[in-house]
Amino acid sequence: MSTSVLDKQILDTPQTITQISGSEAVLKCLIDEKVEVIFGYPGGAIMPIYDALYGYGNQLEHILVRHEQGAIHAAQGFARASGKVGVVFATSGPGATNLVTGLADAMIDSTPLVCITGQVFAHLLGTDAFQETDVINITAPITKWNYQITDANEIATVLAKAFYIAGTGRPGPVVIDITKNAQVQKFDFTGYTKCKHIRSYRPKPIIRKEYVEAAAELINNAEKPLVIFGQGILLGKAEKEFDAFLIKSGLPAAWTIMGMSAIPTDHPNGVGMLGMHGNYGPNVLTNECDVLIAIGMRFDDRVTGRLDKYAKQAKVIHLDIDPSEIDKNVKTTVPVWGDCKETLPMLTELINKKSYPAWRAKFDEFAKQEESKVIYHEIHPTSNTLTMGEVIHQLNVLTENKAIYVTDVGQHQMVTCRYAQYTDSKSNITSGGLGTMGFALPAAIGAKYGAPDREVIAIIGDGGVQMTIQELGTIMQFKPNVKIIILNNNFLGMVRQWQELFHEHRYSFVDIQSPDYVKVADGYGIKGKSISKREDILPALKEMLAHPASYLLEVIVGKENNVFPMVPQGRGVAEVVLCKEELL
Repeated sequence: MSTSVLDKQILDTPQTITQISGSEAVLKCLIDEKVEVIFGYPGGAIMPIYDALYGYGNQLEHILVRHEQGAIHAAQGFARASGKVGVVFATSGPGATNLVTGLADAMIDSTPLVCITGQVFAHLLGTDAFQETDVINITAPITKWNYQITDANEIATVLAKAFYIAGTGRPGPVVIDITKNAQVQKFDFTGYTKCKHIRSYRPKPIIRKEYVEAAAELINNAEKPLVIFGQGILLGKAEKEFDAFLIKSGLPAAWTIMGMSAIPTDHPNGVGMLGMHGNYGPNVLTNECDVLIAIGMRFDDRVTGRLDKYAKQAKVIHLDIDPSEIDKNVKTTVPVWGDCKETLPMLTELINKKSYPAWRAKFDEFAKQEESKVIYHEIHPTSNTLTMGEVIHQLNVLTENKAIYVTDVGQHQMVTCRYAQYTDSKSNITSGGLGTMGFALPAAIGAKYGAPDREVIAIIGDGGVQMTIQELGTIMQFKPNVKIIILNNNFLGMVRQWQELFHEHRYSFVDIQSPDYVKVADGYGIKGKSISKREDILPALKEMLAHPASYLLEVIVGKENNVFPMVPQGRGVAEVVLCKEELL
């Protein structure tokens, strides 16, 4: 029988064939993917992989968390701080289901993860075996891709696809579930080849030049244009391209929470944050602009308010790598599909160099109103109770706006996003789309591994910190230098604010008690301090930042302070209010 040319090429190509276990193959694949750190927790169904890992400690750093949710949030923090794919190990059953919240969080916030879960032996699938859970069907709606491996021969190919899918296009989480028989199976391992193409998967849509030209024409003819941008700039590593676009165009630009730090907060074109607790000017003037240029953002309801009242007067240009986002919430006049790192330079080349002094003056006027009615009183309060804003303000000064802030979810998150100052990219890490309480502490640990040379500060409320406080044990064991600030108002503050404003002060189960956080930290070998006086803020922050290891600082703030401005639920963005009295 004759040998085909292709067969002859394969036969003539030297191949290194080594018989190894599926578990060892997993680790070799991770090393070839240049994985730096794994966050995980062992268990029965993934024990063979952990057994193999015992001999790879000098090549793969593994961080033993205290809960699988901590592992996946840490991997998210790593990915967001580094721009790389985060990696997670978990066992079957409860180990895998404990990843679900983090998967949903990563999916909606477009965070690249590869989560490897152990599974029972293939012959036990569907028998309700001990710690068996149908991970594939559970995670299908909250992953970019998932796959179950039952044969070790699939490991290299499937993992290569997993990293490619997770990290390209619009990033997202991937779950690879590996049955125990595939982990222990010996097979001929021929090496690992990174995936560069999948026939059925197109990470970047084809850029249509005519749409870029149409967008440029709209911008050049605009009199009151406004750019609103999201995390797509950061994910696309297009900060320089975006800056060049803004400088040439002269366009005012407002950021979403997830887009924050794509440009410095003092950028000459920056006009502040959009959204429910965003800045006054960009919210109001969204409904006055004539051309709205949305870049790498998804028109989330927290940004738009009521859609039937959102920017109805404007022609909308939407630049996005994910075609499914175009026209999903807001009707687009001109869609520009593609990676913004590629589409922005094309657009910049076609636009005119302009400025909009009269239009920019409107933003300045709204900023002055917000400064006098809200910002000044938050940063320089006259009452005896401390505010969250003054803590963040002092922190900005001491860190010279260079720190990475990792926030949890609640009032402290909104205040930090409003008052934090940034000069560097990838400086704001928060749970944006899902709003996951408990996110910040483990995510800060991961962020420190993702950016070891940067100051990482977790800013957390007294509610969120108690959801994943066990991860202080991870800090105790592995000693990442993470600073932790608990802004404690002795309430579930954001829920309480809504109950005050919209439910006639019926504070239903939001009065939450806290432990002595300093004693808890001490139990984990972490130095800590609690303060409640204004004169103690600056020295306490200095002591925290100067401490050579992790440090926990609790700041007792006012119990019933509210976050304003605010777009009340059911209202349009232009109906943003600056104080409680405007709600009446």
